[in-house]
Amino acid sequence: MKSRARFGLAAILIASVFAPLDNARAADGYTPFEGEKSSWRDGFDRYDFVMDEASLTVAPFKRPEGEGFGVGGPAKGQRRCVVIVPKQPAPGLPWSWRGQYWDHEPQTEVELLRRGFHVVYVTPDPGKHWEAWYAYLTEKHGLAKKPAFVGMSKGGVNAYDWAASHPDKVSCIYADNPAIHPEAFARLGELAKHDVALLNICGSQDFLLERHTLAIEARYHQLGGLITVMIKEGPAHHPHSLRDAKPIANWIVEHVGPAGERPDFADADFVKSYYYSLDGTYRRLDAENTYAVCRGPGFVPCHDRYDARAEGAWGLTGMAVIAPKAAAPGKPWVFRADAIARDAAVDQALLAEGFHIVAAPIVAQAGPVREQWDALYKRLVDHGFSTRPVMEGAGTAAGEAYAWAVDNPEKVSCVYGENPALRSLMAKQPPLDHLNALAKAGVPLIHACGSLDPWLEGETRVAEKRYKELGGKMTVFVDEGRGHLPTAPKDPNPVVELILAAQKPTR
Repeated sequence: MKSRARFGLAAILIASVFAPLDNARAADGYTPFEGEKSSWRDGFDRYDFVMDEASLTVAPFKRPEGEGFGVGGPAKGQRRCVVIVPKQPAPGLPWSWRGQYWDHEPQTEVELLRRGFHVVYVTPDPGKHWEAWYAYLTEKHGLAKKPAFVGMSKGGVNAYDWAASHPDKVSCIYADNPAIHPEAFARLGELAKHDVALLNICGSQDFLLERHTLAIEARYHQLGGLITVMIKEGPAHHPHSLRDAKPIANWIVEHVGPAGERPDFADADFVKSYYYSLDGTYRRLDAENTYAVCRGPGFVPCHDRYDARAEGAWGLTGMAVIAPKAAAPGKPWVFRADAIARDAAVDQALLAEGFHIVAAPIVAQAGPVREQWDALYKRLVDHGFSTRPVMEGAGTAAGEAYAWAVDNPEKVSCVYGENPALRSLMAKQPPLDHLNALAKAGVPLIHACGSLDPWLEGETRVAEKRYKELGGKMTVFVDEGRGHLPTAPKDPNPVVELILAAQKPTR
């Protein structure tokens, strides 16, 4: 079975390979920096400025002797500002903004400079002075409208504060052992809405981990946002960052670009978010001589998700479509009778095979509405989706999938249930008593069950006996020792192989 893994931190941690940006030319509108110039790490040009706190004007500044690569405190009534310039600016003029603690663990910024990023700093904290600095960089010098933030500890607080107030002016945030203010936490939804990707790297013994990074991770998952987390085994609050910063720089490079085009079915009536597994992996960090717990789209395949709005023209509130990286020929899809969980192993494998996963609308107090399901099917088929989707559901939701399939056997490639109970609110009679329509149409049935599931004997085994008596083909996979939860099978591959075999060209 082919796998289309998403490029991210995982590949870099394994191979330590990165591809530099094409620095052939800078974006139009760039005004080079001038004034007092010195040298920063690896020989990059450094420009220092001061901002007047009252007038917010920015002027070149000659930094005092002895500062080295760092930056001293500003004079009263002023802010210190720093710009490090790449040898050749990358297309689009991307840049990173350090939230505090200039020159502390700067290896990420050095990597970004090598790839054509500008690196900037202004003394904290966020407010009108940061807004003036942003305007100076983007309007006077033409840097990109959405910088990447680098925030360590209190710098993470500053990064989240700025982003929460300016979600349209941030591309992504790399926060290292960060904290977050309650006000910014409450506005994480704005970051998710504006596609701001998050990367949090923390020590397993950091005192901020549980109440900050893990809380941010859980909330951003709920909001459908992109968050990747690395928890280094052993360290506390220090040291920050990674000694080999290529994985971090690669992640930033990946997330400063514009979002891809939406598929034709997902117009403005759909809200975009993301779907990815929450599974964690334990990966070696050679430079740190330890391991890290790694989660999120930097390490697992990530897919675009589109949810229909209540006021949308589709009129199918509650419907969600999860898109594969590339649709398979014929545009196959799964018609789910329930929401897709983060541990849906079969669906994740089918996404890798080019299937769309579509969750049916459930908005009525009485449960599923057949007319809405019919309308959903028609809309998708009209947009080029296969005319014979896979019907799927877990538990009693499988009964709803069966109910629609029984009434539309010619529109179904197969029916797949996880620990199913063939009962339905949508059907007037139990689907278990009307399997003959599916058998006559030659629709294969697939069940994945736990040996200890309470529905196994009274539902799946009864359906299996009846379907075979009707001449239908039904396959049951049983995981020994498992109960009703989790519903996904331990090994999704045999199920996926049967689903793939059930697909027939329809166009």
